[in-house]
Amino acid sequence: MNVDDLKQILELVREHDLAEFEYEQDGLKLRVRKAGAAAPVVAPAVAVAPAPLPVTAAASAGVAASPPTPVPGGDTEEFAIVTSPIVGTFYRAPSPEASSFVEVGGSVRKGQVLCIIEAMKLMNEIESEYEGEVVKVYVENGQPVQYGERLFAIKTK
Repeated sequence: MNVDDLKQILELVREHDLAEFEYEQDGLKLRVRKAGAAAPVVAPAVAVAPAPLPVTAAASAGVAASPPTPVPGGDTEEFAIVTSPIVGTFYRAPSPEASSFVEVGGSVRKGQVLCIIEAMKLMNEIESEYEGEVVKVYVENGQPVQYGERLFAIKTK
């Protein structure tokens, strides 16, 4: 790894507003963490395949949500769009046999868990920044999501 590689990694961290980034290859381990960012709970490295980690809460500042958006067609109702704060795998429930955190038509309150996004074997709870009713889920369970991708539409109160 050279200086140009480090500059590129730091630019990606800034560009995507990541609180923490960790990279490991051939015995080299690099961790970049912004000042004031809470350290996630990480299990120590093990020589055998790691077991799934427990769900950990994502920093509330890391949840990307857009301001309320007007509905096409001239309705006066507004929807808040909750977007993915990280790249990872989207899960609607805490485990395969459990029920979803939220359903379309269900009401949510600020701080309520909407879903989990798994990134690098860490389970990040995505919380609602809005109170209202879930009107649309944009992503299917188990699907990969990108940074900034729409996850939910919420009709705000």
